Amino acid sequence: MTTASADIRPAVDSYALPDEGHVSAIVADAVAERAGHLFGLMGNGNAHLISRLTRSGFPFTSARHESATVAMADAYHRATGKIAAATTTYGAGFANAYTTLAEARIARIPLVLVVGDAPSTGMRPFDIDQVKAAEAVGVTTLIAGPHNAEAITHRAFDLALRNVQPVVLAIPYDLATAFPDTPEPLEPLQQKPLRAADPAQLDQVAAMLSAAERPLILAGRGVLLSNAVEPLRDLGDRLGALFMTSVMAANAFNSPWDLGIAGGFTRVHRLDVARTADVVLVVGASLNIFQTRYGTLFPAETRLIRVDNEPDPQQIDAATYIRADIDSFLEGLAERLPAPTSTPASVPGSRWRDRVPEVAETAFRGSDPSEDPIEFGPDGRLNPRAVIAALNEILPVERSVVMDGGHFIGWAPMYLSVPDPHAMILVGTAFQSIGMGFGSAAGVSVARPERTTVLVSGDGGGLMGLADLETFLRATRRGVLVVLNDSAYGAELHQYAAKGLHDQAMLIDEVDFSAVGRAFGAQGAKAHSLDDLNYLKEWLATEQDGVFVLDVAISQKIVAEFMAESIARK
Repeated sequence: MTTASADIRPAVDSYALPDEGHVSAIVADAVAERAGHLFGLMGNGNAHLISRLTRSGFPFTSARHESATVAMADAYHRATGKIAAATTTYGAGFANAYTTLAEARIARIPLVLVVGDAPSTGMRPFDIDQVKAAEAVGVTTLIAGPHNAEAITHRAFDLALRNVQPVVLAIPYDLATAFPDTPEPLEPLQQKPLRAADPAQLDQVAAMLSAAERPLILAGRGVLLSNAVEPLRDLGDRLGALFMTSVMAANAFNSPWDLGIAGGFTRVHRLDVARTADVVLVVGASLNIFQTRYGTLFPAETRLIRVDNEPDPQQIDAATYIRADIDSFLEGLAERLPAPTSTPASVPGSRWRDRVPEVAETAFRGSDPSEDPIEFGPDGRLNPRAVIAALNEILPVERSVVMDGGHFIGWAPMYLSVPDPHAMILVGTAFQSIGMGFGSAAGVSVARPERTTVLVSGDGGGLMGLADLETFLRATRRGVLVVLNDSAYGAELHQYAAKGLHDQAMLIDEVDFSAVGRAFGAQGAKAHSLDDLNYLKEWLATEQDGVFVLDVAISQKIVAEFMAESIARK
């Protein structure tokens, strides 16, 4: 005779799992197929999706605020080059991620944001029109349902990769657990046509570069996306050219002839050399006002040629613009340039590199703050240039450097070296936002755990995104948080207080982030002198895992170079 319990309770495995077979599960399975990691925050609109993935062991990192979900995914892409995925719930969850979604769109980051949405039967009082909201920042929304869940998820990833921008994939609330019906086939996704370089333009550029006495090549992220670094470096070596890069292509050339980052982050001694170039070939980089140092990067007589496969609304009139596929352009250009042995540049002493041998020397490429070597500013607080230059020697060489937005960004790209372009991550500048640092650094830590994650933040942005300090600590195997703390919103202070506006709202009561970090379980110290950096040095020497928070009391009186250029032209 069987027991009553055996009669009325079937085996557990005879039940269907709550996240099995429905729309959310189908979308989750497609996400797992296309992405390497999911960053998100659970809510009513995406609970089934996340449960399906975490139950199967798929890598998932939870944020503490929805803004960090997209920030983590964005930074994951920047650190790896791989497509990224994030998820939030509907309504407030989606709205909380709006700023970081806008940043990803303007910065052209391929990621898929899976969100809950209003029911297909109509909006509830707390719903918003998320499709129109996404459209307002130029982001396409695709809708998943019983007839297309798998196909539309793959379409979202394909579209993000094709257009190199975010795509929102929405799951209406009432369809999240609906079971599939007859699938509706999607129209094939048209690939973007390649733009072949015009032969006449190739002839023109080849003639200009062959005749140049001081050619310079400036590469941007487009070169990385096209996998064109090597042919572009070979072309530069053939011409005896010097190199520069955008921030997002930092150290791409890995060449002793690289003058570093072009624009507002260019070191003065390197800028002096760059300004003597007579022909500059810009490939895969914008010529916006920041990239050109507000028009002062090169003299008016320098001949500029810009090549990219994307239109640029900020293209300057002084440049010859060639819209073409980068690979096609470089291949055609290489065919038109004379062999190295037959060019005048092959004569000893005739190449630009021969006339500026100091460029390749260690001292020229070092981090000494030749712009301003003093330890303290006029107000007795630390000079950030001296601090970051010292940190370049203290921090591990194998590092990822992540920067939030704000006035303080002027120094880390100038003095901190990185192993490759995927290790220099600057967020917030596309949308002119702050407060994304902790989420972005967490995404980088997940993406590159073998490297030390170095997050450089200001106090204003740090306080804005403080909820995800815990996420950064949780996601980071080994990291350093450097807070350049001027007790102010520095950008506003230097732009507006200097013009007579009242500064009350520009100032922040000083917060010791090292104490906050210790409260969260990190190690940390407050630095009032360069000697205090030894606290970090000693911690790094222990080689222990965890995060060290270094709060640096920096001067309010020292203005970053990019900010000074901006102020001078307003």
